[in-house]
Amino acid sequence: MFKVTFKFENSEDVVVFAAEGENLLELAKKANVAIDAPCNGNAACGKCKVKLLGGSLLSEKTRHITQEEYDQGWRLSCISTVNSDVEILVPDIASAYRSRMKVADLSSTEEIQIFEKAKADIAEAGITFENDLEIIDVQLETPSLDDTMPDNERLIRAIVAQCGVKKVKITFAALKKLADALRQSGFHLKCVVRRLDNKMEVLDVMPKGAQPQVGGLAIDIGTTTVSALLVDMLTGKILAKASSGNGQIRFGADVINRIIEQQKVGGRKKLQAAVVDETLNPLVDSLCRASGFAHDNIFRICIAGNTTMNHLLFAVDADPVRMEPYIPTFYEVDGVYAADLGIDINRHARVIIAPNIGSYVGGDITAGTLASAIWNKDEMSLLIDLGTNGELVFGNSEFMMSCACSAGPAFEGGDISCGMRATDGAIEACTIDRETMEPTFTIVGEEGQKPAGICGSGIIDIISELFRCGIISPKGKFIREGSRIRHDEYGMGSFVLAFREEAASVKDIELTEVDIDNFIRAKGAIFSAIRVMLQSLDFDVDMIDHVYVAGGIGSGINMRNAVNIGMFPDIELEKFTYIGNSSLSGAYAMLCSAQAEEKVADVAHNMTYLELSNEPTYMDEFVASCFLPHTDATLFPSLEMK
Repeated sequence: MFKVTFKFENSEDVVVFAAEGENLLELAKKANVAIDAPCNGNAACGKCKVKLLGGSLLSEKTRHITQEEYDQGWRLSCISTVNSDVEILVPDIASAYRSRMKVADLSSTEEIQIFEKAKADIAEAGITFENDLEIIDVQLETPSLDDTMPDNERLIRAIVAQCGVKKVKITFAALKKLADALRQSGFHLKCVVRRLDNKMEVLDVMPKGAQPQVGGLAIDIGTTTVSALLVDMLTGKILAKASSGNGQIRFGADVINRIIEQQKVGGRKKLQAAVVDETLNPLVDSLCRASGFAHDNIFRICIAGNTTMNHLLFAVDADPVRMEPYIPTFYEVDGVYAADLGIDINRHARVIIAPNIGSYVGGDITAGTLASAIWNKDEMSLLIDLGTNGELVFGNSEFMMSCACSAGPAFEGGDISCGMRATDGAIEACTIDRETMEPTFTIVGEEGQKPAGICGSGIIDIISELFRCGIISPKGKFIREGSRIRHDEYGMGSFVLAFREEAASVKDIELTEVDIDNFIRAKGAIFSAIRVMLQSLDFDVDMIDHVYVAGGIGSGINMRNAVNIGMFPDIELEKFTYIGNSSLSGAYAMLCSAQAEEKVADVAHNMTYLELSNEPTYMDEFVASCFLPHTDATLFPSLEMK
């Protein structure tokens, strides 16, 4: 057995023991050491780089590691095996999966305005923002030798008499606090209750003078990123927002790799722990600290995620989701509580899951559709959610159709050598001088922030600018030379946005031909899906009245640049609106409104799901779209006029 020490720049070492020949990446997974591995160890992405500090590894050099890097000790963990005691540095770089948890500053109202706008649009359809959580004051009769009724029955009788309900249930958590609370306040209580028809559930009890907190969580579980809001359920006010990388990403950047991983022994529990213990609970903790809220005072949680994410969250076998005829275990589920999943809030908190409508169109899209309010509009609207899976909804108040395409994680910085989420240090916008080829960019974060990587909106801008300036060909290959254009030993070209000494990174920030090819495939998946869905309805792009673009790929997308590279149809730019994280907006609405929760279910039941893999023209459309902007230039007439 050999001693393997994983070292980190900002945390304590992790020491494990390994047999000779054991794969380093698999060893890291067992030890719960997070190494970025979007391809799940297939040696395809080149992101699982670690640095050898001492000892030796059996590891070949690949095209993902230059000779200089290899000489410095850099290795791909997925093709490295242990053959001695060894010390390994796991780099804390911007592209690592565990991007630092980000707690939003809510003094900046831009993001809150997006959530409030969605709420207002939903309310315009007549949906009220009322939920079934409330606080009641209850005065109980004081017991005596002549009245020896137990505390719980005394409380139930008082609530029945006061509130006119027929049945009252006291949760175990409330029952444990009942005796003390009653005797501290002369048998005068405040109770946090959930009212449903003629039933009432007591979730918490406290003395009459207490100031109760009633909180709820809205959560978007994305394949790459998880975002959450802490909400005051009595007022609907957003108290805090936070986001982080999805801990499951070390098992693969896409849902297919994760489904394969969960089939291994102990895999389901491992994938569930990655999202609950490593992602959701730390997010809850950060939200509670930021707002001064107690975990036990969170009584409801609404989760929007794709079909696979929901299955992995519940530790339910997700393999049938990817296998023909693509039948998931559930579309809708009820009767789930926080304690069932191990989420660190009030154990009796009800878990609301936004309903799925297909194997690859899940609750994130039904929640996003609710937020966009296209179900309440006469105009023909297109919702595009840019994530690891690109999902589309088209229709109006009379009908809606949805479909999904495998775009990959490029829109959120995955599959890109210097890609990262839209957090501090990310290049989110860029222009390039046609003559000098010098870039000018905008970086997420405080003024003076050095670039650490590129997020989705930045990648769109950079590729559009490289194409506009004639630096790359329609196939994404470099056709000009300059100080920022380099070629490696394999002839692969790249464009340097920021040299290492200018960057907050251990290497240059650059976009390679492989990155460009990955992104062209991602944008091609989106555009071809739009084309096929419209063709199936005998519609043309000119019939689209409005396009809502969602997804956490940056503070916003330059729609002109997205059209220039052939990601979006060439229609009037005024028709495009960026609506941010619509999945989280929808989850927020469902959390706060019982009617909104019902409406999402109605939307899901009445939406037609188009399975693109069954459409004979899809692959031809996809291949034609893997070009800048497209093999058919007539689809982009505004570019021809430039």
